[in-house]
Amino acid sequence: MALSRANSCRRYLLLLAQDNVEFRLPEIKSLLSVCGCQFQSPQEFNINSPFLVLDIHNEEIARRVMKRTVCAKSLFELWGRGSTAQELRASLTSYPAVHMKPFLQSDSTYRINICTFNKTLSQAEKIKRIDALDYLPFEGKVNLKTPEHIFCLLEDYGTDPNDIPEEPFHIYFGRWIADGQRGLIESYSIKKRHFIGNTSMDACLSFIMANHAKVKANDLVFDPFVGTGSLLVSCAHFGAYVCGTDIDYNTIFGQGKASRKHQKWRGPNENIRANLCQYGLEKFYIDVLVSDASKPVWRTHALFDAIITDPPYGIRESTRKTGSSKEVVKSTVEYAENHVPASVTYHLGDIFVDLLNFAAKHLVNDGRLVYWLPVYKPEYTDQIVPRHPCLKLVSNCEQTLSSHTSRRLITMEKVKQFEDKDEYAHLTEAEYSSYKGHNAFRNKYFSGVMKKIAQEENKN
Repeated sequence: MALSRANSCRRYLLLLAQDNVEFRLPEIKSLLSVCGCQFQSPQEFNINSPFLVLDIHNEEIARRVMKRTVCAKSLFELWGRGSTAQELRASLTSYPAVHMKPFLQSDSTYRINICTFNKTLSQAEKIKRIDALDYLPFEGKVNLKTPEHIFCLLEDYGTDPNDIPEEPFHIYFGRWIADGQRGLIESYSIKKRHFIGNTSMDACLSFIMANHAKVKANDLVFDPFVGTGSLLVSCAHFGAYVCGTDIDYNTIFGQGKASRKHQKWRGPNENIRANLCQYGLEKFYIDVLVSDASKPVWRTHALFDAIITDPPYGIRESTRKTGSSKEVVKSTVEYAENHVPASVTYHLGDIFVDLLNFAAKHLVNDGRLVYWLPVYKPEYTDQIVPRHPCLKLVSNCEQTLSSHTSRRLITMEKVKQFEDKDEYAHLTEAEYSSYKGHNAFRNKYFSGVMKKIAQEENKN
């Protein structure tokens, strides 16, 4: 299978991680866009496959993508591929020699790795596959520890562990370029985080959200439901200046009961600033403040390059806004500076209407909004996702929470300037109507939990 290109792009092979599978392709597309490159692939991507073939203009762009991605393990310059060893050989022998030659010189060192997906090979089988590549014009010396160049033979045995074929479906060979940033997941793990809460976002998803939002150096990023600041940490890692708001006074100021086991109260330095200091990112921290996301506190013009957030669903954290359930509210009363106003339930449907309007007003053109949307799976359709005339839907990825609930990572991009009429589009135009079903998400979530408990009790 010869590798042909209709343009000047080089062909690369991405080896993807097998977690958060729905998030991988949108992340790669977003990172290519950050690098000023469009997504191009010669074949349709199988969402469950760890292999993605890409056409990228040059190696520099490919390396820049790998310096950001947490969804990809490794990147290779693809020299050949096929369904059989014979097809692979034909593909490799037709690869331009001028592209191979710099890496096959007699004064260089190299190593060949064997990578298989969904099948384990013995050492003898690996050596046999390496020996079968003797038709390649390697002139350098083998160095297993510190080679100048690393090559890899990758075999794809499908995704069904209960039906592994004798021969691979696809075989790839290429030159290793770079590894992704999977190490960030461990180094930024919330298990080691100074300040955490009940809803602190795990490191992997935080970095995925930052990449979906196309966060880059010197951007200004805002989180209107900031919590313990996990999303601010991931954005600051990429050089963005970060700020946020939250209605919870104790969370913002690091007071009250601790979320860690065997710790009753939060310590004196447990706060969002301390989290950024922990990773040497304090210079990117602007501030956080106690504020109600349903109330306007910002000047109405474009401020933020990205807005990324995880709104409360009413499961681990309550959905609240300032207000009173009384029919008559005294709005002229002057309160003391330390007064904490009463709060009422902030319905999920209203949260998303306010969030999209806020993004439409305060995002710069082409800025992105990335947020989580909780859904009850039996009732889900794509029409449930809130829309706005100023925002274009870019991606919609699902993370399963239980057998009957999930949350979807929604990425939207600002495509036009906000007009006054856009604020009420959800009331006047059917295509932008808000989804009221979100308001019952908490009841449906716990009703499913109770049913599951009852079923288990009946079995016992």
